[in-house]
Amino acid sequence: MPTTLELADLPPLATGFSLLGSGGGGATTILDLALRDSTDWPMTVHGVNELDPSLPCLGAAFVGATMLLGERLPGATPFAPLIEAAERWLGHRVPVVCSLEGGGLNGLAPFTLSRDRMIVDADLTGRAVPTLDQMSLLVDGVPGIIVTCDSGAGGVVLVETERALDIERVVRAATIQAGGAGGMVFAGFTVGELRDHAILGNTARSLSLGTAFLTNQFGSLSGIAAALGGRLLAEGRITSIDADPRDQHVTTYSIDGSAGEVHHLVARSENLAFMTDGRLAAAAPEIIVVLDAISRDILEVTDLLRARHVAVMQLDGPVWWSRSPDRLRHVVPSAYGLAELDGAA
Repeated sequence: MPTTLELADLPPLATGFSLLGSGGGGATTILDLALRDSTDWPMTVHGVNELDPSLPCLGAAFVGATMLLGERLPGATPFAPLIEAAERWLGHRVPVVCSLEGGGLNGLAPFTLSRDRMIVDADLTGRAVPTLDQMSLLVDGVPGIIVTCDSGAGGVVLVETERALDIERVVRAATIQAGGAGGMVFAGFTVGELRDHAILGNTARSLSLGTAFLTNQFGSLSGIAAALGGRLLAEGRITSIDADPRDQHVTTYSIDGSAGEVHHLVARSENLAFMTDGRLAAAAPEIIVVLDAISRDILEVTDLLRARHVAVMQLDGPVWWSRSPDRLRHVVPSAYGLAELDGAA
C-alpha cells in the first residue's frame, strides 16, 4: 500500500539521501529547507506495482555544480518550464514523478512536485553518479527518452536521441550556458518501464537509513555502521591529499588509522574506492560514507581536508547494477579510468 510521509519524516529522509550520495550528489540543505515550508504535507509515495504501468512518468533533478544553487536559489517552481516543454513535445500530461538520482540533493527533488503529481518510489541510480549517461533507463537502452534542461535566461533545451552520450554532452553544455547549474527533466517513459529499468524502493531505504543514523549518531562509530547495515572501514586523520597525475579530477586522501594502518580513499565527485594497507576494501557501486569522527557530520568530497579526523564506512550498493556485467561496467571504478580498483575484496 502507499506510504504516507509526514513533515517529521523529512530530516531522516534527507539524511538517508546524504548517506547514499557516497560523498557526492550535493548537500540536501536547500531542498530540505524548501520542503519544510511546503503546505503539501503529508505526502504519499507509491510503490511501482501500486500504479497503472501505462501511466507516463518523468524524473526531475538538478544538474551541474549544485554548490552554485546556494548562491543562486532555484526559485519556487524550478522544473515547471522544463516539464511544460516535455509535455508539449510528448503531446500529453505526465502525472507521475520519480527521482533521477538516488543520492544527495536530487533524492528530494520529486517531493517538490507532489502537489499535482503522484510520487513513485523509483530512481535511476540508487546513489550519486557524475554523468547522465549512467542513468539506468539509458544504460538499459529504453527507447523514446527525451530530456529537457535549462539553458539560461528562461531558455529550455530539449534533447531526443538514441545515444546516451549525446544527452550527457548537450545537457552539460547547456548547463554551462545557464551559469553552471540548472534543472533537468527526463520523460518519455512509463511506470511499467521502471519495474525492470530502475532502482526500486530507494526512498524507503533512505528513510530507514536516515532514521537509523539519527538514532545512533552519537554512539560508537562501529555501532553507527552496524545500525546502517554496513561496516566500519577506518577511523583516523587525513594526512595528505594528492591529485592523480593521470587525471586531475581524481584525488587520493591518505588517512593514518587509529591502530597504525595506512588507508587511502580515492574519489572524484563521489567516493570511488577505499584501501587499507594496499588491500582494496570497498569500491563503487558500493557506497563509501565518510563522517567527521567528532561531530558525526556526513561529509562530501569537498569537505575532506588535511588533519580532519574521519570515519569511513561501507554500505551495500544498489543490487540493480550487479544484475548484469553490462550494467556493472557503467559504475565500477574502471568507468572512471581506474580499472585497477575494480572489485572489492
